[in-house]
Amino acid sequence: MANESHAKGTASDLGGKLKEGVGKLTGDKSLEAEGHMDQAKGSAQKAWGDVKDALAGKK
Repeated sequence: MANESHAKGTASDLGGKLKEGVGKLTGDKSLEAEGHMDQAKGSAQKAWGDVKDALAGKK
């Protein structure tokens, strides 16, 4: 069952992939790096959601 952490994590991950792609296309290394950071944030949020699910007995 998805929770708020999973949803936020997925949104951050997708936004990060978009920023990374735009950064690569435009040669903007700063935007590309920001995209990588957003993806890492999204992964962490999804992992936290998994922990919350496990503690609640949902997985």
